[in-house]
Amino acid sequence: MSWFDAVRNRSIRPYDQALLIIAPGRASTVATLLLVSAVLVSCGFHRSGARPMPFQTLYIDARNYVSFAGDLKRYISSNGQPKLVSRPQDAEVVLQVLSESSETQILSLTTAGQVAEYLLRYRVSYRLHDNANKNWIPPSDIALQRDLTYNVQAVLAKEDEIALLFQSMRDDAMRQMMRRMSEARAPG
Repeated sequence: MSWFDAVRNRSIRPYDQALLIIAPGRASTVATLLLVSAVLVSCGFHRSGARPMPFQTLYIDARNYVSFAGDLKRYISSNGQPKLVSRPQDAEVVLQVLSESSETQILSLTTAGQVAEYLLRYRVSYRLHDNANKNWIPPSDIALQRDLTYNVQAVLAKEDEIALLFQSMRDDAMRQMMRRMSEARAPG
């Protein structure tokens, strides 16, 4: 008799229904899932989310890097904290973007002399300081790199892939910058 037949005929008691739901072959799967859940909870595992910042207001000084500043402002706004202000005087801290660069380097060539592999590099330099010009984070770099195999038969697709990889590295740099800022402490 299947579980559905037993329920339809009401020939089983309510506490027996729970036993029928977990078939003997699935009991080990359920036990494994419960064990994994218990281990993850006991080790302190939790989903990563927006970390609280040690400051309430932020001004982004990136006059020469408008595109990066725009992406960073959107990223910070989506997290909701800290509050972005439009003047440095109104901010508790100022994030100063010192430089941003991306470069492509040839790693290998085919026997025909065509590019076979590229190394993509992305670097952003920044510092976090208060209005008294005291460093919360001294000038620091975030440097990322990715390897890319290249195929001259698919030039347009590879150019799109390069653009996507650079955007991915930029997004990763912003997340790293936010994590570092969440760990920053006031000088003093």
